[in-house]
Amino acid sequence: MNIVIKKHLLLYKGHKLKCSIGKSGAKFSKKEGDLATPKGIFKLGYLYYRKERIKSIKCKIKKKIIKKNMGWCDDINNKKYNQEITFPFKGSAEKLFRNDRIYDIFINIKYNQCPIIKGKGSAIFLHLISKKYKPTKGCISLHKKDLLKILPLINKNTKIKII
Repeated sequence: MNIVIKKHLLLYKGHKLKCSIGKSGAKFSKKEGDLATPKGIFKLGYLYYRKERIKSIKCKIKKKIIKKNMGWCDDINNKKYNQEITFPFKGSAEKLFRNDRIYDIFINIKYNQCPIIKGKGSAIFLHLISKKYKPTKGCISLHKKDLLKILPLINKNTKIKII
């Protein structure tokens, strides 16, 4: 069964949860920096988490602990574009170890990854909300309690459908 994102709702296995999407809405023709969430059906990658902030995780997908030197390349001119990187790094990249808590726990949405097309968009995650469901830069965000509620139901075959 797919997780479905429809406007500002995440629907999954009987759960109907409020979420935020990109400031520019959802689009099929996503581009780097356009603040849009990509439309389509995508596989899910690793679950990333801060072990000092998230003590117990019940999930069936592969996990990675976020370290201080981890990032995600958003530099369209770099060969590591739309991939996890390690700092120090030559090129533009987003830090995964953050103080604002939105990346305390997140799932990589495998958008623009097989193959990677430069400029089509990077770092699309299912992460935690910032302030009062504020629009994202293209990711999907939801409340921590809601992510932890659906996490045990997600497995390696789960996909996300963004309408």
